[in-house]
Amino acid sequence: MNITVLGATGMVGSRLVTEAVLRTHRVTAASRRPLATTTPGVTAVTLDANAPEQHANAPERHAKAREQHSEILDAALDKADAAVLAIRPAPGREASIAPLTSAVLDATARAGIRLLVVGGAGPLESPKRPGLLVIDDPDHVPAGWRAIAGASTTQLRTCNEHENVDWTYLSPAAVLEPGTRTGGYRRGTTTLLTDPDGTSRISVEDLAVAVLDELERPGGDRHFTIAQSHASRPGGCACCGSWGGVSAHRWQVVGCPPRGEAGFHRRAE
Repeated sequence: MNITVLGATGMVGSRLVTEAVLRTHRVTAASRRPLATTTPGVTAVTLDANAPEQHANAPERHAKAREQHSEILDAALDKADAAVLAIRPAPGREASIAPLTSAVLDATARAGIRLLVVGGAGPLESPKRPGLLVIDDPDHVPAGWRAIAGASTTQLRTCNEHENVDWTYLSPAAVLEPGTRTGGYRRGTTTLLTDPDGTSRISVEDLAVAVLDELERPGGDRHFTIAQSHASRPGGCACCGSWGGVSAHRWQVVGCPPRGEAGFHRRAE
């Protein structure tokens, strides 16, 4: 598969490139600062994600910037089978993510390819009460995180309102940070997944596993979430720790993994 990763040098994007290469996919790594790589199968291209809004107060210059940005996006998506948008706005620039997402949706529609957006946990429902969004739950989104959580909520709204319908939005767990690639994770839809102690987290490495799993074997959900798995015994099923079937559990492993190997999680039907 040919995959374009937008934001390829960021915390998420860099892990996506690594995971895609591990699975022998070909990657176009697009970022503002080109990825310095000699890895076979990876092509680095320059893409300034903030270009559409740079000349917002000068209509003619802004229109020209948007046109140039569209051309660069089209070039980055040339020959791609799918694209992943993995750009997190810098503090103070949260408002940039909605127009950027809209521009990428326009570009993937022109290219006729699917877009997977790696967003945030803000638009998920809190497990405490149906209807309460995570952005409004201080247990998961403290005051200092509200701006970025709000950006992810706006980003999902942008996707829902766009005429391009060939997209999937991935909301990771509330805490996303570098860690270990276990290859296992739990998958849900629009409600935040938590551990028994109430925390919600996933490593960036396992998020990359989930993204590539979704590209290779689409789960059918327009909006889904993931969280870390918690095996009770080494080598057991990553969702329940058992060695046998998992049909009685809320989460199931697709293909019970061999001893010592991590499982791939999907929602049980």
